[in-house]
Amino acid sequence: MTQQLTQEAIGLLDRLIATPSVSRDEAATADIVEAFLKAHVKGEVKRIYNNVYVRTPLWDDTRPTLLMNSHHDTVKPSASYTRNPYEPTHEEGRIYGLGSNDAGASVVSLISAYRYMEMQELPYNMLLAISAEEEVMGEHGMRALLPELGKVDMALVGEPTGMQAAVGERGLVVMDCTAHGVRGHAARDEGVNALYKAMEDIERIRGYRFERTSPLLGDIKMTVTQISAGTQHNVIPDECRFVIDIRTTDAYSNEETVAIVQQLLESDAKERSTRVHASAIYAEHPLVKAATAIGRETFVSPTTSDMALMHGIPSLKMGVGQSARSHGADEYVMESEIEEGIKVYIDYLKVLKP
Repeated sequence: MTQQLTQEAIGLLDRLIATPSVSRDEAATADIVEAFLKAHVKGEVKRIYNNVYVRTPLWDDTRPTLLMNSHHDTVKPSASYTRNPYEPTHEEGRIYGLGSNDAGASVVSLISAYRYMEMQELPYNMLLAISAEEEVMGEHGMRALLPELGKVDMALVGEPTGMQAAVGERGLVVMDCTAHGVRGHAARDEGVNALYKAMEDIERIRGYRFERTSPLLGDIKMTVTQISAGTQHNVIPDECRFVIDIRTTDAYSNEETVAIVQQLLESDAKERSTRVHASAIYAEHPLVKAATAIGRETFVSPTTSDMALMHGIPSLKMGVGQSARSHGADEYVMESEIEEGIKVYIDYLKVLKP
């Protein structure tokens, strides 16, 4: 049966590649996923915006629930593409096309594994959700979907990891900062230079170490990445703006991190958002135990995913393809990777014991 599932998965992937689905404009691929599920699964298929989901017919409220998630939206095609990004091309075992690797292959493989396991008695409920707007973490993607799903106890997220198990991701907070001074003429000893005040705060950022360290993700990393001040060469700037990129960990909440930085600086500092949280899951969790039981290696992922929006839900990221191929020109996935992905997902679901 897995051979048939693989062929049907590849056929579905071809249709998804051939249908443009840039984030916030992915209704057509949502239609394809919805129609395919309605034709091939027994559970009731539902949709909110361009997110499509289905619960196993064997649902039991006394069991924990596993969310199986991947996304069908894509980034815009790179200008350096040498192929038509919307023409699925099969060459030497490769499937070329935008979204083939990120994350179409994981989408079709998760769907295949769900189909295989849907009517089997398991110690948990399966909830399959193929979401939208992941590439922009938009308000009509996972942020809109999660409240509709009810209680979720754990999540398996399909993103290209070579079918190895990513047990952690850093979160992200971007802070816009403004140092204030007093305008004056550069030729006279007057004014207060906001640029110098900003430099003092930047030195504080460079030298600061958070007290707590994550056993999995390490230390929080803060980097000043932009700075802007002054209007002309002979005017003391009364304002200097700079931006801090903060890669957060599970040692502090994003809100705690923001409060600490605001206390550290003399400049005004305002976060753009705190919704992209760090995710970390440790060796004793059933999601990790199941991965190691089937020979998967664990690692910390350098990239973010919808796990960042699953606040309080233990999550593991494991999917088809390689992260290095994502968002680049002439994206591709191997047919053999899809076949392997389906088998690994099925094995994983069989050994998972919450």
